Amino acid sequence: MARTDSDSCPGVLRLHEAADGPLARVRVPGGRLEPHQVQALAAAAEELGDGNIELTSRGNVQLRQVRDARELTGRLEAAGLLPSHTHERVRNIVASPLSGRIGGLADVHPLVGSLDAGLRAVARLADLPGRVLFALDDGRGDVSALGPDIGAHAVGADEFAILLAGRDSGLRVSAADTADVLLAAAHGFLDLGSGHWRLHEIEDGAERLAESLGLTPVSPRVDIGTAPPPPIGWLPQDNGMVALGAGIRLGSLPARTAEFLAAVERPLFITPWRSIVLTDLDEWPAEQVVRVLAPMGLIFDANSPWLQVTACAGRPGCAKSHTDVRADATAAVESGRVLPPGTT
Repeated sequence: MARTDSDSCPGVLRLHEAADGPLARVRVPGGRLEPHQVQALAAAAEELGDGNIELTSRGNVQLRQVRDARELTGRLEAAGLLPSHTHERVRNIVASPLSGRIGGLADVHPLVGSLDAGLRAVARLADLPGRVLFALDDGRGDVSALGPDIGAHAVGADEFAILLAGRDSGLRVSAADTADVLLAAAHGFLDLGSGHWRLHEIEDGAERLAESLGLTPVSPRVDIGTAPPPPIGWLPQDNGMVALGAGIRLGSLPARTAEFLAAVERPLFITPWRSIVLTDLDEWPAEQVVRVLAPMGLIFDANSPWLQVTACAGRPGCAKSHTDVRADATAAVESGRVLPPGTT
């Protein structure tokens, strides 16, 4: 059944009026941020928002209590975080954060740029609902497990399974053709009719969309299971360098901490698990990052009870909430009522 309410996903140009003030959502395709972009977000959060950068379950970021929307727009454009006014809300692309650095069957990060550019190049694709999720998985199954509407899952170094509504469609494409096929699927989604936010909401939507792509399905199909644990801690890269995975308490990164991350001058990835991965470090700088940022609240211990807790905005940020759930979650962790994984 088609939805009767409109797609209200916020962006930078269309803010959400939260109970605590305007909220802006910044799309970060593939989760990758360059150091100058991290610094721009930190400055915007401190000077125009509530002082924090919220991480979302799609690897994007949010700023709350935005005081000057026009100023924010200008800053994000200058930082390369708002390359399109017309298509900003459809750039929902998650990708395996460790791809190309640690394991995986293929490096999917080049596909992020191709898919993002393709989405922005066609006026019609701006009509995609802001809820439609694209995923590029390097074969480890981390982002495929998120149930993307349209995705690609590596099954070899140069072969991808096309995912529709979170399941393997049986269609196979080469790396060179992957972005084009995903874009064709995006057009196919629109062809199925208006009023639906997600592909699984459309009766036989995945099957009809697969047929429209004109490819021959194969078997067996990839069984998309549950996601592996988020990458946390010291992560040796395949090239001998180091990546650091860090949990963020309740997904809220203080602007001051983000400034320190920007100063490291290395690529940073926002993950769909409200954590970050700082990449391409030599061992000594990596040790200094942990020494400085662990006391500031970044979580480098995979057994931390903080990684067992999530919370919505709650009061005072959400008018629908009945309690300050973040304060409740903090109290639960600090009182020992939340146990690390594997303990009883």
